[in-house]
Amino acid sequence: MEPETTQKLIELALAARKWAYVPYSNYAVGAALLTDSGKIYDGVNIENAAYPDTICAERVAIFKAASEGERHFKAIAVVSSNGGFPCGSCRQVMAEFGLDTEVIIADENGRVIHETTVNGLLPGAFTPEMLFKDRE
Repeated sequence: MEPETTQKLIELALAARKWAYVPYSNYAVGAALLTDSGKIYDGVNIENAAYPDTICAERVAIFKAASEGERHFKAIAVVSSNGGFPCGSCRQVMAEFGLDTEVIIADENGRVIHETTVNGLLPGAFTPEMLFKDRE
């Protein structure tokens, strides 16, 4: 991916962080997802007093895109104060839509901490194809 595109995704994820609802952890995360159609969807983490009902920024961005018919993604930037990596649930949701999606992890200064793919984050992922493997 072109450096300008990477930078744009990081900047959008940084900007989205201000909308995070994090009254318990104070750990704001922003995400920016680039689809194959060229559209970008942002997301933030949203906490809840019933902790299991909290949702991560990555899944918010992906669900926003999916709810508008997008199914193929090129890249996602994830920005937090310290460049934290996506959780296991987010990795699984990303795998649902493609193991080749680029993942850019950056800190609150926009510094890239790590670049990989979904496959790099979740080797041996359980994918939709697994559901039909024995049916053929």
